[in-house]
Amino acid sequence: MYPSDLRQQNRMRSRLAVGFTLAGAATIALLVWQQQIPSPLWLWLMFIVAFVYFEWNAVEVNDKLMASPTVMVAMTAAVVFGAESAVLAVAVMAAASSYTPVDFQKRRWFQPAVNFGQLTISAAVAVPLVHLVLPETMTVGNLWLVALGSGIGAIVYGAMNLGLLSAVVRLVWGPRHARPWSHLPAIMLPYLGMGFLGGLLGATYLLVGATTLPIIFVVFFVGRLTFASYAQLREAQESTVRAFVKALEAKDLYTRGHTERVAYFAEMIGAEMGFGGTQLERLRWAALIHDVGKLAVPRDLIRKKARLSEEEYTQMQSHVHLVEDLLAEVEFLHPMVDIAANHHAHFDGNGYHGAGHVHGDAPSVESRILAVADSFDAMTSTRSYRVALSQEYAFNELLQHSGSQFDPEIVRSFMEALKRRNERYGSPDVHSEAEARRRAEEVGIHG
Repeated sequence: MYPSDLRQQNRMRSRLAVGFTLAGAATIALLVWQQQIPSPLWLWLMFIVAFVYFEWNAVEVNDKLMASPTVMVAMTAAVVFGAESAVLAVAVMAAASSYTPVDFQKRRWFQPAVNFGQLTISAAVAVPLVHLVLPETMTVGNLWLVALGSGIGAIVYGAMNLGLLSAVVRLVWGPRHARPWSHLPAIMLPYLGMGFLGGLLGATYLLVGATTLPIIFVVFFVGRLTFASYAQLREAQESTVRAFVKALEAKDLYTRGHTERVAYFAEMIGAEMGFGGTQLERLRWAALIHDVGKLAVPRDLIRKKARLSEEEYTQMQSHVHLVEDLLAEVEFLHPMVDIAANHHAHFDGNGYHGAGHVHGDAPSVESRILAVADSFDAMTSTRSYRVALSQEYAFNELLQHSGSQFDPEIVRSFMEALKRRNERYGSPDVHSEAEARRRAEEVGIHG
């Protein structure tokens, strides 16, 4: 990051920190003026402690996206404390959890300032919606209204949190460092369920009394286990992908930078074409595994400096099918394997395909994106037999083969994205394959 970009980022961080802090403080002040102090105080303190505990022990369920069952705690408190004090009760609970031990350890000020504002505002907006639906008198017969109101409140609370955090991340770090979150329905669905359950727990407390508190807090802990299990599954999946990539990097050092760059270029194209977070994640993982089949290709063939013979070229092509064989038993990777296995298939149906693809049919749009990203990096990076070619050369090659090998729309989207980001790759002055090979030979002779 350039110094000017860093200064701009710091200014944005300062403005957002001040803005969210003032917004949170103003919200609390307004609620103190309008609402009654929650009663009994000992119960409110218990809810505050629970909310803080779960927020401080949130788990990462996506790329830097933390989750906890605090929404269930909030909806339970929203029902328990009634319309006259519930908004203040939940807003203070949320505000109290904004500064975590990690913030103390890392001396962070920006994250807690933003969390203070966005958590407080989200609570102040969501809790009143709960009480628009809640019945005036709590009975067993109208519990469905409690579940409906708390479900609505939970969805609004979660959506506001996600929306505000996403906006802050993109404003501060920009699109290159702010990857859209994937599988949001799978993350938001537990929010809805915990909202329903939280409201019913609050109604149970009002109908039965304080003897239900141990059960209520046990349910809170079970809610945390839901997010923890999801986080562990996701971490296991990412570890599997990283393990395959590391194995390939150990065999071919060139692959280390290549897979990372292809993944970056593929995500850039996908974002330019309007892909959502789940599509971008699938595309990124497919890019990271697209060359895993080379694990079964002889090392001397991968590193050969001279041109490949026809037999060797056929053997190298086999890595497309080998990636399917190597990863066939990894169930969660099946969609990504299909994309990776067809990244050498052409837009017009030619080229060589994965085992399940019919020759003559165009591959999926994800495979076509991966083909452009892979070819661009292959041209603009140094190989064992030639130095990197210029970006202009790579663009010309992509354009020349658009409509046959490459999808014209994808090539155009990629070129526009690179130019808008002002990013350049490859050598500044190598504009032909012959020149690239000649320079590589000179380096080999004199180096």
